Amino acid sequence: MSKQFGGKVTSQLKDRYKQSKNWKDNAFVNLEETSMNFSFHSIPKLLYKQFFENKGRIPAEPLPVTPFDQAAFLEDSPEPKFIWYGHSALLLRWMGKTILIDPMLGPNASPIAPIATKRFSQNTLDLIDQFPPIDLLLMTHDHYDHLDYDSIKKLRDKTSQWFVALGIGRHLESWGIASESIREFDWWDHADFASIRFTFTPSRHFSGRGLNDRAKSLWGGWAMNSSGMNLYWSGDGGYGDHFKEVGEKLGPFDLGFMECGQYNENWHLIHMYPEESIEAAKDARVTAALPVHWAGFALAQHHWKDPIERFVSEAEKQSVKHLTPAIGEITTINSITGDWWSGLK
Repeated sequence: MSKQFGGKVTSQLKDRYKQSKNWKDNAFVNLEETSMNFSFHSIPKLLYKQFFENKGRIPAEPLPVTPFDQAAFLEDSPEPKFIWYGHSALLLRWMGKTILIDPMLGPNASPIAPIATKRFSQNTLDLIDQFPPIDLLLMTHDHYDHLDYDSIKKLRDKTSQWFVALGIGRHLESWGIASESIREFDWWDHADFASIRFTFTPSRHFSGRGLNDRAKSLWGGWAMNSSGMNLYWSGDGGYGDHFKEVGEKLGPFDLGFMECGQYNENWHLIHMYPEESIEAAKDARVTAALPVHWAGFALAQHHWKDPIERFVSEAEKQSVKHLTPAIGEITTINSITGDWWSGLK
């Protein structure tokens, strides 16, 4: 079996997962009723569109990535600095620590499929060699566009601590990560690291890397609270009441990294439309919103620029402050960002 699948779900692991109140009928479940709105008979047509109808869904040329400047990234700063690498990969410098979120930097989001889902940017896996040691790595869920075997192999020996969704530990351990460096989180579990409280928050999504492990690990987002600033990483998922609960319990947030992209009417309940991303940011009491989960892969049928154009339009309509950094650009909450995508095809 390919190592890409990760760790198997054993009876011992199921016994541990059963201790979670979010485990029901042999799987983890969402807080709200959630389904995929397409039939078995529609799957071949969806797959054909996914792999063969690419006009407008993929940039005409590879998206540029600003070269990594380690000295500038590590330079002392009174506020968090971060670099977005397209889709949902983010490198964060905060409280003198380097934090990496959902580090899928590999070239293919469909590594076990007969046809590749290629990344919009090139040579991103090599960036890991340029990164400083990673003090903490955060994982939201185990889908291939977030948890990448090739990326983890490169990160294995340069990462000190792993905070991950409940169930992801089995994948990391199967790939050689020491169990004592891994901490798994159920929804609302929290831990302190470098004067920052990390809380794993609910989202409306699912998980799985193979045919037999659907919903056998949890999914979610991360709230990061310090004495001077609060950040929110929404994680993948559809719109729901959980955003207001996150805002009430852990907000307000100075900055929210909001899922925006890979949506379709057939799976609307597990990925937000861009307008909902803005509404979710408001619900979570986010002051400034930054769209992620776009500009990395074509995992839905929309134009590759549709997520950002709709996100910015809705943010401006509702007077929501927003940041749109270029891929690889060192950014802070007070940075002035532009519409770097506008001149690209």
